[in-house]
Amino acid sequence: MITVRFLKNNNRLVGFEIKGHAGLDEHGKDILCASVSSAAYMTANAVTDVFKASAECFVSQDGEMKLLLLDRDNQSSLDIIKALEFHLRHLAKDYPEHLKVICNTEV
Repeated sequence: MITVRFLKNNNRLVGFEIKGHAGLDEHGKDILCASVSSAAYMTANAVTDVFKASAECFVSQDGEMKLLLLDRDNQSSLDIIKALEFHLRHLAKDYPEHLKVICNTEV
C-alpha cells in the first residue's frame, strides 16, 4: 500500500511524505505507483524549479519521497501541494486498498 501524509503547520499544507508500493502489478508496470510518482515529482519540481521556493526534498532508492516547504509564504507552492492532495484523495477513492491519504500530520 502507498501511504501519503500531507504535512501541515498552523493548519496550512506545507509538504508531503510518500512511502510504500501499491502492489497492483510488478515494479515498473504498476499504473497506480506511476500515477502517484508522476504527480509527486511534478509537484516537487514545480515548487523548487518553477516557483523557486525554498524546500527540503528527499527521495530514497526505494521510492520514498518527502517535500517540506521552508518558504511558507510562496502561495503558488502552497496551492500546488493542495492540488496534489486533491488529486491523490480522488485516486484513493478509486484504489482504497492500495492508496491511503492522511491529511492531518502536524510538523
